[in-house]
Amino acid sequence: MAALKPPMYSVAIMPIALGTAIAYFEKRSLRWDILGTFLAAAILILIWENLSNDVFDSETGIDQNKHHSLVNLTRNKSLIFAIANVCLILGISGIISISWIQQDPTVLVLVLLCCGLGYVYQGPPFRLGYQGLGEILCFFAFGPLGVSAAYYSQSQSGSWANLAASIILGISTSLILFCSHFHQVADDAAAGKRSPIVRLGTRRSAELLPWLCGSLYGLTALFVVTGLFPLWTLLLFASLPPALKLCRHVLANHDKPARVSNCKFIAVSLHFWSSLLLCAGFVLAAA
Repeated sequence: MAALKPPMYSVAIMPIALGTAIAYFEKRSLRWDILGTFLAAAILILIWENLSNDVFDSETGIDQNKHHSLVNLTRNKSLIFAIANVCLILGISGIISISWIQQDPTVLVLVLLCCGLGYVYQGPPFRLGYQGLGEILCFFAFGPLGVSAAYYSQSQSGSWANLAASIILGISTSLILFCSHFHQVADDAAAGKRSPIVRLGTRRSAELLPWLCGSLYGLTALFVVTGLFPLWTLLLFASLPPALKLCRHVLANHDKPARVSNCKFIAVSLHFWSSLLLCAGFVLAAA
């Protein structure tokens, strides 16, 4: 179960849910067939991302102590890579079907850009994640690009509110990747991976975390005050408990790998609840 990472698939679902919720709020219409196809495609593409990440990391030696790597578990890199590529083909096929139905390639182009960012993050010869750029790539793939693709699939137009919301979702998604590095600083450094935690150190990274979490709430309040968001989106503030738990836990245990290793799951909880509440805010405002 640790290798399959089931909680992580909220990362694939939430950009689609948020873009769709905002389109519903602004257009008062919803294409359930498009939503279902997009959700299935997004999950398949994230499976590709996770499986191919295990394959590419196995080639650098960074996962030699990662017992829940599927490559390490199966000892069959070729099989895992083949499954990953099948998932990618199926996922992209779903997106192609949406573009075909709408006779508009925009959604396909946006999703292909997301996939491209996913590849350069992990795949040779780029491996930009090893240069500490993973969080930035994650922000754009799961934030502005991913949410905009979902919004466009429902509305075939653009939206400033959607772009603003995608920034919030991009930050909360990048927080998961940021937190996943705390417990593996030694392995990352040994493999030459200059993650933000390796570059900044665990203490400075832990001290940065409250500012990153706080930006979710500060930006939401700003967008409500400026009229971009409806008042209902302040529901996002109900996700403060996991944000506080995450910051306190990491600040107390940033230099204790065994104890801080679960912080990425607290970050997943923060991402899930903040995203769900933001979606609910737009849907309730449309009622």
